[in-house]
Amino acid sequence: MDITVDHQAATPPYEQIRLRIATLAADGTLAAGFRLPPVRGLAADLGVAVNTVARAYRELEQAGLVETRGRAGTVITSRATGTSVQAQQAARNYAAVVRALGIPTETALDLVRAALA
Repeated sequence: MDITVDHQAATPPYEQIRLRIATLAADGTLAAGFRLPPVRGLAADLGVAVNTVARAYRELEQAGLVETRGRAGTVITSRATGTSVQAQQAARNYAAVVRALGIPTETALDLVRAALA
């Protein structure tokens, strides 16, 4: 994930992080469902306090751009990427069906690619 913090900028670090994640999601670089790095890990990578990253994630969540799923982490929402809720639900339904049928992930993805071609 391409995020940097300019410690000399007038924009606070949490806002730089928030804006960058929102931009990466909006332009499709981060897809819906993409799992963001843990707060502590990203803070260490960027050389900022844990609370700085936590605030950025919190504000993204309040805006509906990410969702925190407990131990599963924080993920980009379909709203952030402009993906329709119906498309997200259709994907979840398909995933549930192929899992129930015991179809391997790569085979399921190949089926989708073929159907879209």
